[in-house]
Amino acid sequence: MTGVYESTYQAARSVAATVEAHFAHHLNTAAGKGVSDLAEHPPAYYIEAIIDAAFWASLRKEEGRSPRISIAFLPPEQVESALLFGSRLNLTSLVLTKLAPGVERPGVHLGVWYDENGLYIWGTTIKLPNFCFVLDVSEPGLLVIKHRRMCGFGKYSNVAVLKGDQVKVVDESCVHHADCPPILKALLDLSSFVNHSVNVLIQLAVSMRAHHQGGILLVVPAGSNDWKRSIIQPMQYLVYPPFTGLANMVWKEGVDRSESVWQSMLNREVDNLAGLTAIDGATIINDQHELIAFGAKISIAETSTRLERVALIEPVIGGEADTVHPGKIGGTRHLSAAQFVHDQHDAIALVASQDGVFTIFSWSPTVQTVQAHRIDTLLL
Repeated sequence: MTGVYESTYQAARSVAATVEAHFAHHLNTAAGKGVSDLAEHPPAYYIEAIIDAAFWASLRKEEGRSPRISIAFLPPEQVESALLFGSRLNLTSLVLTKLAPGVERPGVHLGVWYDENGLYIWGTTIKLPNFCFVLDVSEPGLLVIKHRRMCGFGKYSNVAVLKGDQVKVVDESCVHHADCPPILKALLDLSSFVNHSVNVLIQLAVSMRAHHQGGILLVVPAGSNDWKRSIIQPMQYLVYPPFTGLANMVWKEGVDRSESVWQSMLNREVDNLAGLTAIDGATIINDQHELIAFGAKISIAETSTRLERVALIEPVIGGEADTVHPGKIGGTRHLSAAQFVHDQHDAIALVASQDGVFTIFSWSPTVQTVQAHRIDTLLL
C-alpha cells in the first residue's frame, strides 16, 4: 500500500494525522523511559484505511444485528497465544461485518497488520502491547480510537471519538486546568501509574453509564457527617453498617492474588454498586468505597444559597470552558448534584444521563466555583 489512501469516509482523513501524532508522541516518550512491550507506530494512511473500513462496516448488519468490533493494529508475532486464521483476510467492511458476531465480546480484538498488498486481518487476540492502536465499533456510525493503559488495568484510554461527521479528539492539556479532578487525570492517562482507588471510580462511571437508566453517585469524605446537611433526613435506604464489598476489593500493594481473578471479583462488586444508582435518588459512598446509602434525596443545606453558575468543561480539542446555569447541563439530577458539591466542597458527584452523557461535578478552590467536566467522550 502506498502512503495515500482514498477513503470515502471523510472524517477518517481529517483525523488520521492527528491520531498518528498522538501515538508517535506517546510511543517515543515511553521508549525514552525504557518501557518495554511497546506497540508499533501506526502511520496515518493505515489509520485512515482502518477507520474507513470500520465505519462502513458499522452501517451494515449481519442477521439483523449491527456489528460491534474491536480492531488492533499489531503483527501476530508480537502477542502470545494469538488465534491465527489459516489465510489472511482482506480488511474490508464486508469481511468485518461477517466476522463481527464471533468477536463482539469485550476484550477480543481482531488483529490487523500489513504486507506489500496492504492491510489484512490475521486473527484475534486478547492481549495487546502498550500503546497499541485500537479502534472500537461501538454502534452504527460511532467509532472510538483508544489504547491500552500502561498499567494494564481498567478502561482503555480514549484518543478520539468519531460519530458520523462529528469528530472529537481528546485534549490531554485539560489535565493542567485549575483543580482538575483526579478521575479526569486518570482518564487522560498521562502517567504510567494510575491510582487503583481512582481507577475504581472510573470503573463505576463506566458501569453507571452502561445501565442506561441514569443515576447519581456522591463520593463523600470518610469520617465526616457534614454531607448529611445536604441530604433529606431520614434516609429511606440507609446502609448500616456501611457495606464494604467494594472497599475490600480495592487493590492494595503487596496483596498476593491473581490479577485476573481479582479483577473479575472487582467487576462484580462495581456492577453491584453501580446498579443501585439506577434507583431514584443518589447513591452515596465515602472515599474508601464504602456504601453508605442509596435512593437519597438531595436538598439545599440550610446555610447555603441556590447555585446559579457552574464552569462547564469538555476535555476535547476546541471544547472551551464555559460558565452556564446548571440547568443547561441536564435535568434534575445535574441540578441537585451540582448543588450538593456547591454545599459540600470536599465531595464529588458523578452523574449519568439516560442518553449516555456523563458529568463529574467537583469544587474548584482556585476559582471558587463548581466545575462540571463532561467526560462521556472518555468513557466510550
